[in-house]
Amino acid sequence: MKNTFIGTPMERREDPRFLRGRGAYVDDLQIPGLLYAVILRSSVAHGRIVSIDPSAALSLPGVHSVITAADMPGGPPIIPMRLQPLPEFKPYEQPVIAHDKVRYVGEPIAVVLASSVATGEDALDVIAVEIEDLAAVADWQTAAKNKSLLFEKPGTNRSLVFQARKGDADAAFATAPYVRRERLRTGRHYGLTMEPRGVMAEWNAAKGKLTVSGAAKVPFFNRRILSAQIGLPVEAIEMIENDVGGGYGARGEFYPEDFLIPFAARHVNRPVKWIEDRRENLMAMNHAREEECDLEVACTRDGVILAIRGEVHTDMGAYMRTNGAVGARNVSQFMAGPYRVPHVKIDSALWMTNKTPVGTYRGPGRFEANFFLERMIDMIAEELGIDRIEFRRRNLITSAEQPYPIAHVQPTDAKDEYDSGDYHATLDRALKEIDWPKLSKLAGKAIDGKYHGLGISCFIEGGGAGPKETARLEVNGNGTIAVFMGTSSVGQGVETIFAQIAADALEMPVARISHVHHGSTKYVSDGYGAYHSRSTVMGGSAVLDAANNFLGAIRDAGAKRFGCEPSAIKVDEDKVGGPGGQSFALKELAGLTAEGVFLNKKHTYSYGAHVAHITVDPKLGRIEIVDYVVVQDVGRAINPLTVKGQVIGSLVQGLGGAVLEDLKYDENGQFLTGSLADYLLPTASDFPNLRCVVLDDYPSPINPLGAKGAGEGGIIAAGGCMANAVANALQSFGAQPRELPLSPGYIWELVQASGKQAAE
Repeated sequence: MKNTFIGTPMERREDPRFLRGRGAYVDDLQIPGLLYAVILRSSVAHGRIVSIDPSAALSLPGVHSVITAADMPGGPPIIPMRLQPLPEFKPYEQPVIAHDKVRYVGEPIAVVLASSVATGEDALDVIAVEIEDLAAVADWQTAAKNKSLLFEKPGTNRSLVFQARKGDADAAFATAPYVRRERLRTGRHYGLTMEPRGVMAEWNAAKGKLTVSGAAKVPFFNRRILSAQIGLPVEAIEMIENDVGGGYGARGEFYPEDFLIPFAARHVNRPVKWIEDRRENLMAMNHAREEECDLEVACTRDGVILAIRGEVHTDMGAYMRTNGAVGARNVSQFMAGPYRVPHVKIDSALWMTNKTPVGTYRGPGRFEANFFLERMIDMIAEELGIDRIEFRRRNLITSAEQPYPIAHVQPTDAKDEYDSGDYHATLDRALKEIDWPKLSKLAGKAIDGKYHGLGISCFIEGGGAGPKETARLEVNGNGTIAVFMGTSSVGQGVETIFAQIAADALEMPVARISHVHHGSTKYVSDGYGAYHSRSTVMGGSAVLDAANNFLGAIRDAGAKRFGCEPSAIKVDEDKVGGPGGQSFALKELAGLTAEGVFLNKKHTYSYGAHVAHITVDPKLGRIEIVDYVVVQDVGRAINPLTVKGQVIGSLVQGLGGAVLEDLKYDENGQFLTGSLADYLLPTASDFPNLRCVVLDDYPSPINPLGAKGAGEGGIIAAGGCMANAVANALQSFGAQPRELPLSPGYIWELVQASGKQAAE
């Protein structure tokens, strides 16, 4: 009888240590001789550095050193792009520390090394910095004028334009019987983590070895960057992944601090630790989302979409960071979402401004694209007098059309296609779960001064980015099996999921998988990390290959011992059996190991629908969620329990971005939301009525597990769904939200613009 751990809901084996307070985060690390790093950050958005004088700081007791760009031979290194490393981005990449100009509030200027954080912070106050102010570029419209340039050499604030094309959109628009054009905008927010970033570095001069703790997400790639920057062989650097209090796409990319702290440790030959405070986290970790779109949709009078075209303007902040182009690229390629759109023409312009640079945040570009198109669909359906559910049904891609080619993006030459699925099925299931026909009778009605509304939004979620992932299995001294992974843990439950996959592949009880080690560079020969909802698809498939090679290695060892063919060897849990009833304990092969890889250049696409029932108090602009359902088909659910946790968790983040979170700057590029009193986050009491249905009816054909990425589906459609629900609730006021977040002030303004009185 075959194992069936895959597909079985299992509680996460990671959780007991976290619940008991036994997690090991980078700030928990304490070693002799440790110095604490504190970073002086620019308070000026745009200016030329005239001078930096650290002498007063160096005279303070407990201050060991102050590091500036002048301490770096040859000048500060530049951080390269990890994804979409196009030559056009080179002039806009970030130096690890400011040396000629500052370009955003929060940019590192100097690093103080001190005996305590408090001493280091005191030293920041007495470092004398003179900066000549330059005109700030506070938004993309100002950037487009090119009157004040962040980078003089390229002569423009526009780093690139992504072009997504399919068919001939202009020709389709020329003959379309109906066209609607709207301007829509998503606000600036980011993946705030419970635990801020941290780095600890130790330099062993005798061995020529650098150990860096606090690695996350993509440690192998970051090791290669650091190796080139600091002038050490890759093998001389070890990246250690500690427990991480959230990732969400932002944490674990290569930031300035990922060079500055290892450089400092080597510079002073002492271990150095830096832990980000919340203000730094808000102003220095990658921002995301701020995009404005001028979008047109052409369709027939009976609601069949013919074409979409438009221009998207993305506020990139001050520099092109490692994965910063992904959101702007994705919004162009995935503007059509799960719908059959034969003609696409979307240009996505990337504008440099004096703000914190952007990166990826769960569902990058797809959250924005979903809001843009789903808002348009509801407005078009209303204008044409077509039921909005029926409009979606007429345009959703069918299972018979899969694999379905999507827009081709230049200059990345990105071609892609959806892999499998029945997009109608998840929509129908979501409507059934919330009882749409019954609730529709409440749409727009006021009860006790609150207006009821229903929202709907369909989505696709890309995942499984290649090209490779690595896994290794090893026999422990007690005969149990350890799994070593090249991918990382950022809260997805990989220790549980990979144990399930390994147990099934080895035909062993899951309890015999003793540990799943992940993220650190010492475990496997190479690894690509945790991003693009890839860990299960790529890492899990690598475990299957490793398990096959591992069983082969055991059979070879058994055959050698018994003098027989490997095919005559049977592995039975903790025993290795041979001809004639001979056997020996698996623990006798302690140390035996085998590695496996999975290579793949195609992507998976999970999909689903969001449906919301909300109320809106028009006098206060307050939204309350009565019921919210997400239905998502994930191809094959390795652990349905962890998938549901991922969907609900990402949904809460999506709702935060939809109604609460907004990173604000003034016209001088000054950061206005530097604390959690200013930047509002969702709490458990804000969204208590959330539900999730996980389906796995359409396995992916591009990996042996059939799995699809599932960590982002809850967030992608939240903005579109909530905006549609607000419009539905406030239909008597003619309210049509065209931007996010749906803050109380914004909703109140929509109501006031109608000139109508709200019901009591």
